[in-house]
Amino acid sequence: MKKDLERFRELSREITDLGSILSTLSWDQETMMPAAAGPFRARQMATLSALHHQKLTAPEFGELLEKLADAELDTWHAASVREARRDYDKAVKLPPTLVRELAETCSLAYHAWVEAKERSDFPGFAPLLGKVIGLKKQAARCLAKNGALFDALLDDYEPEMTSPELETIFSAVRPRLSELTARIQDSAHQPRPELLKGSFPMPQQEQFGREVLTRMGFDWKSGRLDQSPHPFCIGVTPLDVRITTRYSEEDFSTGFFGIVHEGGHALYEQGLDADRFGLPACETISLGVHESQSRLWEIYVARGSHFWQYWYPRLGNAFNGRFPADQKEPFLHAINMVKPTLIRVDADEVTYGLHVILRYEIEKALIEEDLSTSDLEGVWNEKMKEYLGIAPQRSSEGVLQDVHWAHGLIGYFPTYLLGTIYAAQLFEAAHSHLGDLPRQLREGELKPLREWLRDKVHRPGKTLNAGQLLQQVTGSPVRPEPFLSHLDRKYTELYRL
Repeated sequence: MKKDLERFRELSREITDLGSILSTLSWDQETMMPAAAGPFRARQMATLSALHHQKLTAPEFGELLEKLADAELDTWHAASVREARRDYDKAVKLPPTLVRELAETCSLAYHAWVEAKERSDFPGFAPLLGKVIGLKKQAARCLAKNGALFDALLDDYEPEMTSPELETIFSAVRPRLSELTARIQDSAHQPRPELLKGSFPMPQQEQFGREVLTRMGFDWKSGRLDQSPHPFCIGVTPLDVRITTRYSEEDFSTGFFGIVHEGGHALYEQGLDADRFGLPACETISLGVHESQSRLWEIYVARGSHFWQYWYPRLGNAFNGRFPADQKEPFLHAINMVKPTLIRVDADEVTYGLHVILRYEIEKALIEEDLSTSDLEGVWNEKMKEYLGIAPQRSSEGVLQDVHWAHGLIGYFPTYLLGTIYAAQLFEAAHSHLGDLPRQLREGELKPLREWLRDKVHRPGKTLNAGQLLQQVTGSPVRPEPFLSHLDRKYTELYRL
């Protein structure tokens, strides 16, 4: 068995290395690659994706998994064999030609999306998006159990979650979000968003963001910060984690909260056990848990009053007194303004969930109900009007705003709201276990929270699934009530409801 286990580790590391190389190419594609290189990059990624799939589905790897299935292994190796078996069983169902075509098509679709968004031209992009959707349907048919096509794709991002479970959670959340939004809009005590407007040179924004990231515990020797059209985080390895944001020189909050949000993702990636990296269990649990880390830092820390007790004077210094001391309370109200917006990444924490539910319903219809991409923009606009009371006039502010579908990431969107709900439960647990967390935040001490998250959430890797993690750390399975109670408390006070 010892020899088999060593060979399993060796092959697992090769598979992980190929995935890491693909991540590096993807980061380069979205940040620094010359635009003309798109077709060649698509071919490179297709070649590597096919090789990755070949390694993962190799008969030798399958035979090793069979031999190790019933062996007495320690926690990490037992979890690694389990996770590798799960990936192997899914991968062998996908034809190599489909894997290669998906990788190449999605790379081409990304570059087409960038151009289409600049021109606000969804009709020009729709045929290529239709090809991506068609290929994802083929993949879903290969993977689906009992005909549940969307669940087969959702499982890639939130393992073991199903559409019925999602809809139970979302049906409890959606009316509460709509009701609270309506109450807030009717309030006479509205914020002053002009407090956040002005002239904010990008270098000063980046410097301030870097100071906060450093306090959060971001390791600059193992990470970097860049710009991209759509903020993201890529964990190549725990010692190579890259985040991006986008800046507006008229509004500092766009870039800053992007940095904190992606920084939360980055801390999770950097918190994995580097010595065990390459084992299938030494990975992040799910995208919902991943999103819980970014939402926890963005919403529960960086949009909270305790955080700004320390950072508000420093923000004023960073921008030459732009934020006077006597304007801290109006500033806090402004950064937590609730107002329906067209753009998901700019949405407040009350209406954000409505953006996610809208996207979930649309992508599920694309996969299971034969919604055509030619009809997609019209459906999008109708749902925006129904859920948020506004409708885009331009594709770039509507159906083209997100890159996910161009990348073929169908089933990804629900994890944004799941992660927000998980974050509320985890922050509640952190508050209970860390003693005086509010005081720590008021004094700019962010590392105690980072260390607690590293111990409870990051280090375990995939030795636990999302449900087990929540039960172990918070004492209960996923439940929306802490999230909804947080919103009621916070916005009743801010808006004097």
